[in-house]
Amino acid sequence: MKKPSSPIDRFKLANSRRLRATMTDAEQKLWRHLWRIPIEGTHFRRQVPIGRYFADFVCHQTGLVIELDGSQHAEESARRYDEERTAFLQPSGYRVIRFWNAEVQEELDAVLDTIFAIVQQQQILLAETSPVHPTPALRADPPPQGEGEEP
Repeated sequence: MKKPSSPIDRFKLANSRRLRATMTDAEQKLWRHLWRIPIEGTHFRRQVPIGRYFADFVCHQTGLVIELDGSQHAEESARRYDEERTAFLQPSGYRVIRFWNAEVQEELDAVLDTIFAIVQQQQILLAETSPVHPTPALRADPPPQGEGEEP
């Protein structure tokens, strides 16, 4: 892993590590089960710094941010903060979805089904809006005569 070069990068890395070490029960449970979303090309990361915010879970390939909210997010100040975060992330190409901690604890399969459906939807949207740049074969031409043969 490349070492962070600036003080702000080192701060973000330290904060990410601290947040990963102190995840809530709901975050731990969802993290243990995100692998069950069977879609090729998706990789979720946890407690990821994006700008000045830390996203609970992110799939960069599909531009999906998953936030888990406890009861404190029902308070007006927390709702405003969440709206600011979403307003920052959306123009950067991220779709933000939120679940209550209780939903993860009590209805995990429904949460995973919802995430699965949204990931599929995001992949379709990306395929429609992004130009396709296929990866060329490493060697499209046949090797020259005699290459690799011993004399």
